[in-house]
Amino acid sequence: MRLYLIILGFCLSLTCLAISYPGGKVDSLQNSSVKDTLRNRKIILALGGGTVYSASLYGFSQLWYRDYPQSGFHFFNDNKEWMGADKLAHVMTSYYVGKLGYEAWHWAGLNENKATWIGGMSGFFYLTAIEILDGFSAQWGASPGDLAANTLGSAIFISQQLAWHEQKVMLKWSYHSTEFPRYRPDLLGSNSMQQVVKDYNGQTFWLSANLRSFAGKESRLPRWLNVAIGYRATGMTGAASNPAEHDGSTIPGFQRQKLFYVAPDIDLTRIHTHSPALKCVFEIIGFLKFPLPALEFNPNKMAFKPIYF
Repeated sequence: MRLYLIILGFCLSLTCLAISYPGGKVDSLQNSSVKDTLRNRKIILALGGGTVYSASLYGFSQLWYRDYPQSGFHFFNDNKEWMGADKLAHVMTSYYVGKLGYEAWHWAGLNENKATWIGGMSGFFYLTAIEILDGFSAQWGASPGDLAANTLGSAIFISQQLAWHEQKVMLKWSYHSTEFPRYRPDLLGSNSMQQVVKDYNGQTFWLSANLRSFAGKESRLPRWLNVAIGYRATGMTGAASNPAEHDGSTIPGFQRQKLFYVAPDIDLTRIHTHSPALKCVFEIIGFLKFPLPALEFNPNKMAFKPIYF
């Protein structure tokens, strides 16, 4: 759940940046006070970012760990839990925090290379700090799989930015409600809001590639047209395995399985608009996979979904 709170923080931060400083990239500053402006931006970003970073980690430590016993730092292998869906959540979060970091440092005047490396690593360092807090909790432990996922998310952003100076392949997410939380509301969510972030059965993680960016600018393909490959795990009423009962109630023997999807997609961030507010909205919801038809592949058959989200 905490990973999506971080994504929410990213969206709110990006909103403030877009609304408060429209067109604030370095290339648009053409006056004698450029150096002063950029220096002030660096100070604002360093102080503001440091404050948010410290305050959020302190808040997390008080909110999540205060009521649980502490221990010496240790690792915990949770790679078999949730059929990899939780690891993809780490990858995606690290990617988007890195994207925000890049945009923020570019706005503050760092050149492309520095903004890519310093900003792009933001997700890795931020999530690693949270992982260290996990490592001192007797309830959990630092997860090597989570650390690897955090690294991968940052690497996906940084490698594309260095190679192409754009994100030709985006990470996206979608969700639909499932039947499973009714059997484990404590674990999968007792209401709709909780289920969105706790029920991995309904979450699909996507790699969404922009066709025109690969075909070339001379292509007549729409700038916003993507094709996406998705992954979802389903049938899970427990993290590593499904219990036969919970609180005295029998749980049906659901089959845990992996599902894959192929679908068209729309990259809202590539839709041209003269409205700063609309552009801001597109940036905020750009991590969502657009609801469109999809082909579903499972171990037994292929199915067509008229609308899948």
